[in-house]
Amino acid sequence: MNTWATIGDAACAVLTTGSALEKSQIARKAVAAWKAGELSFTFPQKPPTRPARPEKPELLPPNEMPRRRKAGNASNRRALLHAIAHIELNAIDLAFDLVVRFGADMPRNFTDDWLSVGDDEARHFSMLSNRLTSIDSFYGDLPAHDGLWQSAIDTADNIAARLAVVPMVLEARGLDVTPSMIKQFERVGDQTSADVLQVIYNEEVGHVATGCKWFNYVASLQEKEPETWFKELIASYFHGQLKPPFNVPARSKAGMPESYYSP
Repeated sequence: MNTWATIGDAACAVLTTGSALEKSQIARKAVAAWKAGELSFTFPQKPPTRPARPEKPELLPPNEMPRRRKAGNASNRRALLHAIAHIELNAIDLAFDLVVRFGADMPRNFTDDWLSVGDDEARHFSMLSNRLTSIDSFYGDLPAHDGLWQSAIDTADNIAARLAVVPMVLEARGLDVTPSMIKQFERVGDQTSADVLQVIYNEEVGHVATGCKWFNYVASLQEKEPETWFKELIASYFHGQLKPPFNVPARSKAGMPESYYSP
């Protein structure tokens, strides 16, 4: 039994929960309550600027993070899984922040879509957390990257920029790098971790597709040409470069033609 009356309340409950495991559990409960018709489509609260975080892991500036190595030994595999778990925890908050920050001004199925994404991300985090536990580790055992939320702060007032940067750049980057990570785990005989990453990879294609879908919707409302506008927004809001190699088949399946990101 939940105490939320609105989807805005539920989404803010996710964002203000510090415990990583509790955040993932509350996220899934919020989505279930929405699908069951228990929450009204209203947004009485504003989201926090930064979501609540657990005491561990220690969050470091990007330039102070230990260099991530290939999954050649047990220590490196733990570090790689921990880094991915941290990304998935941030992805939970990014999905629910999209709902509560922009949902009131968008069609109801925008909220449906991003809650579905948030539910996936919460499940992904739980899978990774369980996998870390099974190899004598846990989320929080190692330091983590503190730059992941900066893109959300930079695009807090611009839904088009948020959709361009987060799903269409950052999540799309996951499509580029995850297949090689899966092969690394398979080469060292860690099929269980490889299978977890395969599930995540398969579902992230849909998340990028959701980003493309809603970016194109906003572009049509603003009478913008999507590809040109995407490039303009990335130039203004993304602090970095779009680096190859690109997973062209997966990106194309998600609705992002190569002309969007190729030099």
